[in-house]
Amino acid sequence: MLPISPFFHFIFLFFFLTNFNATAADYLKLPLLHKPPFSSPSQALSSDTHRLSLLFSRPNPTLKSPLISGASTGSGQYFVDLRLGTPPQSLLLVADTGSDLVWVKCSACRNCSHHPPSTAFLPRHSSSFSPFHCFDPHCRLLPHAPPHLCNHTRFHSPCRFLYSYADGSLSSGFFSKETTTLKTLSGSEIHLKGLSFGCGFRISGPSVSGAQFSGARGVMGLGRGSISFSSQLGRRFGNKFSYCLMDYTLSPPPTSYLMIGGGHRSLPVTNATKISYTPLQINPLSPTFYYIAIHSITVDGVKLPINPAVWAMDKQGNGGTVVDSGTTLTYLAKAAYDEVLKAVRRRVKLPSASELTPGFDLCVNASDSSRRPSLPRLRFRLGGGAVFAPPPRNYFLETEERVMCLAIRPVDSGNGFSVIGNLMQQGFLLEFDKDAARLGFSRRGCGLP
Repeated sequence: MLPISPFFHFIFLFFFLTNFNATAADYLKLPLLHKPPFSSPSQALSSDTHRLSLLFSRPNPTLKSPLISGASTGSGQYFVDLRLGTPPQSLLLVADTGSDLVWVKCSACRNCSHHPPSTAFLPRHSSSFSPFHCFDPHCRLLPHAPPHLCNHTRFHSPCRFLYSYADGSLSSGFFSKETTTLKTLSGSEIHLKGLSFGCGFRISGPSVSGAQFSGARGVMGLGRGSISFSSQLGRRFGNKFSYCLMDYTLSPPPTSYLMIGGGHRSLPVTNATKISYTPLQINPLSPTFYYIAIHSITVDGVKLPINPAVWAMDKQGNGGTVVDSGTTLTYLAKAAYDEVLKAVRRRVKLPSASELTPGFDLCVNASDSSRRPSLPRLRFRLGGGAVFAPPPRNYFLETEERVMCLAIRPVDSGNGFSVIGNLMQQGFLLEFDKDAARLGFSRRGCGLP
């Protein structure tokens, strides 16, 4: 997901890792549950449109957790099941590489007996909850921290956060710290103290309460900033994280995993597994995002005539390409998209659909083809010589029975950037290595941990 400022379009904050009670032999593992939106493509497009408007506004231990599917509510997000507080309360958060802040929906209920479990975090039910004072140094880590909200006359004035978005959505409340309970790769549990996060009491607007957010209780920011979940855990568990977004078309749907720490070496992959790396670029004006360089695109082996300047990042921080787990489809700069669309349309061997699915420019009728229809193959040549070659199911979406549409859209904004969304990432192990400033990917690294 992509934020309007260094904070988020959809999603935990800074804490002292010296408070962690983990052993050096452990890896943290979190489940990722996917909510494919593909039964409702218009819903995915609408959600992505909100997100893009925000985006363009400006050997170590490993933790493991599943990424949870939200298919039942029609969302295209991957959710992390986070247990927060003492005793732990389980909450689903959107896993978002496009933002830094971790925040959850909170309730100030006094009698919480009628409050359905897992619908909000209940601070009164946790013995370890503590809001930061507004003069605490942690409070100044918030992007655009609002100093005017600090009451200079009160000793117990809490640190307040306010996140607003381009479409008018907002989340606000107390910036706080808590204990979180996480599982390691070995299956044991550890309790991490002092995790900074936003406890949101006021949440409104489509970006944080609409259909795409259905089922989520907040956002787990995995961006490059110091307040993100991955950065907070980084110094203790290895300054990298990885995940596999498993194919949503498989039945039963496999479980994906978010791994904090050791990266692909913590996964049960064979020695034959090869991971390719491309350098991560830095945009000083948008430091949250994971930028990579695209050098060229081929369709069925033919290089497209795209000017390299289309992919460049200018001095104002415009352009470039971002890898974002919170956007569903892939969005390319319009000049590049036009060439991709033209080449795919010329090479596709299936008849056109009788009607285009709203929001898509190319749809084909696959009713007379084999179970796996032959579709043009895309290959992205990235910085450092790496080649990203996703299968057609990563960029052709079945919008209705036997109708498949090209799930790539143009970015018309002159100051926008291209986005590699979570559908294009499916079936790949992705490793975000902050210390080495590189992104690794492999088609062979997604065995179940």
